[in-house]
Amino acid sequence: MLKIGNHEFSSRLLLGTGKFPDFDVQKEAVNVSGTEILTFAVRRMNIFDPDQPNFLEKLDASKYTLLPNTAGAKTAEEAVRIAKLAKASGLCDMIKVEVIGDFKTLLPDPVETLRASEILLNEGFTVLPYASDDVLLAKKLEELGVHAIMPGASPIGSGLGIINPLNISLIVEQATIPVIVDAGIGSPADAALAMELGADGVLLNTAVSGAENPVKMAKAMKLAIEAGRLGYEAGRIPKKRYATASSPLEGMSV
Repeated sequence: MLKIGNHEFSSRLLLGTGKFPDFDVQKEAVNVSGTEILTFAVRRMNIFDPDQPNFLEKLDASKYTLLPNTAGAKTAEEAVRIAKLAKASGLCDMIKVEVIGDFKTLLPDPVETLRASEILLNEGFTVLPYASDDVLLAKKLEELGVHAIMPGASPIGSGLGIINPLNISLIVEQATIPVIVDAGIGSPADAALAMELGADGVLLNTAVSGAENPVKMAKAMKLAIEAGRLGYEAGRIPKKRYATASSPLEGMSV
C-alpha cells in the first residue's frame, strides 16, 4: 500500500496525462495501467471552463485521485499561485511542486523548490516536490515536512533511465516518507530498477504516451513496477565474483 499524507493507494504507478495521440488511446492506456493517480499541468488545463476540451474528456475522474503539478513555474511564488488555483477549482489537496530552474535541461531549482514547499505546507497542502537526485536536498525537504519526495531519474522526457542509481538508493535509505522516482524513465526495465532500489512508486508520462503502442507500454510499466517491488521485498541474493553450484555436491551418488 502506498500512503501519501492521508491518502492510500494500491497502485504504485502514477501516470501523466499529456502527449497521448488522442483521448481514446489515453483512456485505454490509463485503464490498463491500473493507476489510481493522474497528474497534469494546471497551466495546460482549462479548469474553470467546462466548454473547453481537457485531459479528462473521456476519463471518469471519480475513479482517480488527481495530482495537479506546477509545471511552468520559475519561482516559488509562481508555484504557490498555480497550486492555489488548482485547489480553488476543487481538485485534490495534493500538489506536485515543480519549479524549473533551467529550461534547457528542465532541471528543478532546489532553492525555489524548498521555498515553495514550505509555503504550501503552511497552507495545508499535501506536498510532493519534484527534485533532482540530490541526497542532501531530499533530506532537507523531508525535514521541512513534505509528504513524499520525487527525485528525477534523468532529465524530463529524456528516456535515459536512472543515471545515478546510487543516489536514488541513498535517498530511499534515509527517507521515512515515500520516494517516488519521477522523470526520465524510458522502459519497463527502468521502472523495475527504480522499484528494486526501494522506491515506493514511479511517476511517468512520455515513456507511455510516446511509445509506439502506448496501451501495451502502459501495461508493461504496470507489471514492471509490480515485479520490481516484489523483487525488492523478496530480497535479492548477493552478487558474487565466482560461481556457486545451484545443486549441492554433498550426498550425490557416484
